[in-house]
Amino acid sequence: MGFDVGVVPFNPDGWGPPDLPGAAPLLGGAVATASIPFAPFSRSDKLGRIADWTRNPGHPGAHGHHGAAAASRDSVFDFSSADDSLAAAAEDSSFSLVDAKPPPKHPRFGPKWRFNQRPQLPQRRDEEVEAKRREAEKERARRERHYQNHRSHHHQGFRGNQQNTAKPSVDIQPDWTILEQIPFANFTKLSFAVADQPEDLLVCGAVDSYDRAYDRVNPKAARRLERFKNRQFFKITTTDDPIIRRLAEEDKATVFATDAILAALMCTPRSILSWDIVVQRVGNKLFFDKREGSQLDLLTVNETAQEQLPENKDDINSAPALAVEATYINQNFSQQVLVRDGEKVTFDEPNPFASENEEAAPVCYRYRRWKLDDDISIIARCEVHAAGVDPSGARQFLTLNALNEFDPKITGVDWKQKLESQRGAVLATELKNNANKLARWTAQALLSGADMMKLGYVSRVHPRDHFNHSILTVMGYKPRDFATQINLNTANMWGIVKSIVDICMKFEEGKYVLVKDPAKPQMRIYQVPNDAFENDYVEEPLPEEEQIRPATDDVDATAQEMDAAAEAEANKATTQGGEGEKSADAAAA
Repeated sequence: MGFDVGVVPFNPDGWGPPDLPGAAPLLGGAVATASIPFAPFSRSDKLGRIADWTRNPGHPGAHGHHGAAAASRDSVFDFSSADDSLAAAAEDSSFSLVDAKPPPKHPRFGPKWRFNQRPQLPQRRDEEVEAKRREAEKERARRERHYQNHRSHHHQGFRGNQQNTAKPSVDIQPDWTILEQIPFANFTKLSFAVADQPEDLLVCGAVDSYDRAYDRVNPKAARRLERFKNRQFFKITTTDDPIIRRLAEEDKATVFATDAILAALMCTPRSILSWDIVVQRVGNKLFFDKREGSQLDLLTVNETAQEQLPENKDDINSAPALAVEATYINQNFSQQVLVRDGEKVTFDEPNPFASENEEAAPVCYRYRRWKLDDDISIIARCEVHAAGVDPSGARQFLTLNALNEFDPKITGVDWKQKLESQRGAVLATELKNNANKLARWTAQALLSGADMMKLGYVSRVHPRDHFNHSILTVMGYKPRDFATQINLNTANMWGIVKSIVDICMKFEEGKYVLVKDPAKPQMRIYQVPNDAFENDYVEEPLPEEEQIRPATDDVDATAQEMDAAAEAEANKATTQGGEGEKSADAAAA
């Protein structure tokens, strides 16, 4: 038998069944409206199933044949029966979350166990509450540290107190004319690739071999830092170098500088403290010089750290005292790690700055030339501190520098405990606190063509004793690999130098000063009188409240105090020597 669909009435006035007095018969003559139950509902009610075709029909024994058929037909659309709600409740009660984690254990035998019994939430709820509590505790601790750190100290980019008190490295005179103001943001976008490899025009001096035994030094077997009071260290500026003067007369290049000056320019965006460089335009040539007693001769300590160093001159952890201490440590370290009474490696000419009657520190001076373009080339005097041999037997050039730890409570990492097990963490802390100093050392190693750069970690024997130090370990790095590690881009370094040279080449003949602004990340270029910074030049004094004590005076005073304390200590103990006058003067230089 076929399935009779019935008659579907047509509604010409709209959608749905027509509005007629009688309804059309459906499903074998049954009236459609009579067989479909109607239940009013509001718009806020949740709509469920339209029809439940899976419901069981009514009990056949309870009704007759027609009654059973009608119950089965009506039950499809019946949602108000009691058994439906019961089935839904049974279905919901059978549902449960599966969690294999064991329930939390309680300290049943603790003294306060009977008083700490509380109704426990479900385990998932406990985990959520505990996670939120830990996050809230971390956020509170972070805000507390932030408040404590910024209560008296400010970050290097937001050093509000330092901006109000910091002074430039040189007295800005009223008759100086400001020509340029270059923000550091402009330097970070520069890029320039030097086409050719540098050319060695002349190599002077002599160096000793590096003592590889210091590669095995560790904090448990530290070496006491010795004092070399009779050796002379030379920090000669560009125009006072007789070799550079000779090369300038021979017209070998258009720009002349030293590796320390070029490194300061290349790492300008990383600097925080103020510094200055003198530029002299003579004909078509540029000479980059440093003033006598310039800050470039001293090593900065914690320059880029979050916390500022105290400015009290009497404090051994003040910035001037630490600068002298770091320079003194660096010089002594570079001499102690050399082979004693070994065969020296000599070069074309002897040391151009040493006299016959004095003992000069062994240094190799490489006068190298870089060609920037068809019209501009640079000659720089670069330093190499030691010689070595690579595994293949070839000669290597090395640079020697030392990082110093003065107080673990300030630096945040105790080298004596962390250097052996967490060298990476110690280096990361130094990269954060001394980013500019490490970048300059790397730039100088790249300029000198050194194959390796040795970094010594030197710490005070006692945090309050700034005269006695010990070498904890020595690490070696390849300059290019280390530059990549500290994110020092060679193309950006030369881009900064090229832009400054192009700016200065547009000036007329005369003398100029590049000054790093002490309060803002920018560089200023001043035009100064030709006799500025010379002995017979008398500068117009500034008002008393704006005067600055020269940096060399602070360093000399600190060095004299170190001399007196070291001599007194040498008289009381039998340890080796004290700080001599020449070493202190060299450190102050």
